[in-house]
Amino acid sequence: MAGEPERRIEDSPGGRPLRADARRNYERLVDAARKVFADQGGGASMEAIAKQAGVGVGTLYRHFPKRIDVVEAVYRDDVDTLVGSADRGLLELEPWAALEGWLRAYIDYGRAKRTFLNELHEAFDKNPNLKPASRERIIAAAGRVLKRAQEAGAARTDIDGDDLMQLVSPMCMSATLTPEQGERLLNMVLDGLQVNRA
Repeated sequence: MAGEPERRIEDSPGGRPLRADARRNYERLVDAARKVFADQGGGASMEAIAKQAGVGVGTLYRHFPKRIDVVEAVYRDDVDTLVGSADRGLLELEPWAALEGWLRAYIDYGRAKRTFLNELHEAFDKNPNLKPASRERIIAAAGRVLKRAQEAGAARTDIDGDDLMQLVSPMCMSATLTPEQGERLLNMVLDGLQVNRA
């Protein structure tokens, strides 16, 4: 895949594997940052993140020397979770259910990003490969779940993963979209994708 190699949670900023306790702290900090951003917005303080994680500020700064580093880590983790949900759906769900489940996960992913969009733009400026590499992974995941539904005769075949993302991405990024409106619009998209059964 084009772009920079994905950094694993198991790696330190220098690329060395993290010890088990350090890995737990890293994961706790990323989860805490996600919650704090959701509650307080992208301007939330590093101290609030450390407090939410139950660790000292020094631990936070050891993992994330700059504020933008924790923003990037949350974004990478969210993309990993989204892509992983496609793979789990392919293994565990029927083809149509996997496609529907992944689209709902994508809507949730997009909604979560709205709380720290300004900070994400800074992360993309700092690391120009981050956004296109992540977009490529997301489109590929969409393509996998869509193709399986198409092969099963459950989804129309005149659309591909890139088309699907063009259809739903603007809806996800709308600052005024309410959860109820998102649900209605997604149901319309699903109705349009599903092959009508007599």
